[in-house]
Amino acid sequence: MPTPRIAWIGLGIMGSPMAENLLKAGYHVTGHTLEQHKLDRLAAAGGTPAASVAEAVRGADVVVTMLPADPQLEAVALGEDGVLAHAAPGTLLIDMSTVAPSTSVALAGAAAARDIRVLDAPVSGGEAGAVEGVLSIMAGGERADFDVAAPLFRALGTTVVHCGAHGSGQTVKAANQLVVAVNIQVCAEAVVFLEKSGVDLGAALEVLGGGLAGSAVLERKRHNFLAHDFAPGFRIDLHHKDMGIVTEAARAVGAALPLGALAATLVAAARAQGDGALDHSALLRGVERLSGVAS
Repeated sequence: MPTPRIAWIGLGIMGSPMAENLLKAGYHVTGHTLEQHKLDRLAAAGGTPAASVAEAVRGADVVVTMLPADPQLEAVALGEDGVLAHAAPGTLLIDMSTVAPSTSVALAGAAAARDIRVLDAPVSGGEAGAVEGVLSIMAGGERADFDVAAPLFRALGTTVVHCGAHGSGQTVKAANQLVVAVNIQVCAEAVVFLEKSGVDLGAALEVLGGGLAGSAVLERKRHNFLAHDFAPGFRIDLHHKDMGIVTEAARAVGAALPLGALAATLVAAARAQGDGALDHSALLRGVERLSGVAS
């Protein structure tokens, strides 16, 4: 069976290394994004840059979108120059953005009317996971479509799970972002507590990471906390968007999120205080401000 031809829309912090991993796995990838230097990067990796969405999806068997939020996905997928208007019937559209579950359900319905199949397949693992090809991928949609996409997913991640019907991948991703935000916040609080107590922070984080307090967040963000290095792997702006998604989705099903609501407020506060473009580990700066520590 020939390798499917991929159209990749969105070559940001996550999208570029993910598309490059597909190229390394032997896929033909045509990509489109708004920044020329990112198209140049794709070309240097062996991909084919496209000047428009229509050009990118022409002849594609699979279209992958990796976009910042719901408005961008809706414009790219549903606009008159978008994916549904130009993809051939039978194309598989895989949205790997993080958007509201309701947006994924609506997209699947609109696509079905054009005989285009859809999976919502958001990811977790951040920039490092994208570069290393070790993302967690949570997919919603028809099982048969997931089975078709599974080889592609395995080129991008190591944990690949079909979570159920359309929108279920996004629901699981919303829960993921809830857990991550609360985890980063409590790690940041522990860091400030340890520093103000005069403890060797590197030693403390090492031993915490080896015990029950250990987590992927602590492992991945330890350097950020130690070096105050907040170059974005995943921006606070985007986590703020994601906390809005989980808050609204939880309200819709009647689930209480006491800690989640507080975490959402602290993420929003960090953004309001000018930290939106920083990595979400910069929640540490908010704890430092509350604790009278100069950042």
